Amino acid sequence: MPRCAGPVEISNANVVRVERNGVLVLSDGRAVELEGIRLPLSQPGPAGVQALAVLRGMTASATVTFTAVPPKEDRYDRVRAQGFAGGTWLQAALLEKGLARVAISPDRNECSVELLAAEARGRAGMAGAWEGGAASRYRVRSPEEMRRTAGTFQVVEGRVTNIGQAGGRAFIDFSDDWQRGFSAIIAPDDRRRFRGYDLNELAAHRIRVRGIVQDYRGRPEIALSNPSQIESVD
Repeated sequence: MPRCAGPVEISNANVVRVERNGVLVLSDGRAVELEGIRLPLSQPGPAGVQALAVLRGMTASATVTFTAVPPKEDRYDRVRAQGFAGGTWLQAALLEKGLARVAISPDRNECSVELLAAEARGRAGMAGAWEGGAASRYRVRSPEEMRRTAGTFQVVEGRVTNIGQAGGRAFIDFSDDWQRGFSAIIAPDDRRRFRGYDLNELAAHRIRVRGIVQDYRGRPEIALSNPSQIESVD
């Protein structure tokens, strides 16, 4: 197990089923959510079916170990964990097969570097949901493609045109069109998580951000609540 994964929370577990949302149900009744990834389940398609099939295959006949760092449970009392079955890191395996994308939580940051690297390997090999490259619905999108994507999880790559603050929010613009262009924003309550992170260093650089797209007064935005949602590309 990688050192980033944290201490063992559950050992020698038996997974009795994988729910349609990817949650693992154990023989003792506990439920586990695989922390740090998002399966391609939001839209019907073969990638989601394959992701669940692979996850079931990896856990069906193996004892599974789960590691976790605080906060260890979500609001549904599911354990938020990294999973390891027979020497296979479940999250990394799904990412390398292109059957998941990295999804960074506001309050957890373990293994983000390792998970992003696994996702990059899957993307480079056009595996799973990445098959088709620019034609894939799960592709890395440009800022110009963000119109009409509200409510969906997206990975967006582009060059930063401006960085500023307004109304207590910090914003990273990817367009000179401040009325309709795409931005990544940091809400006032999330600014504390970016202490020591100099956003101004991103100016004019190409970066990648990820998260749920929101519509703010006609503008597409992704709210950043964790610095690991930002990747430097150049």
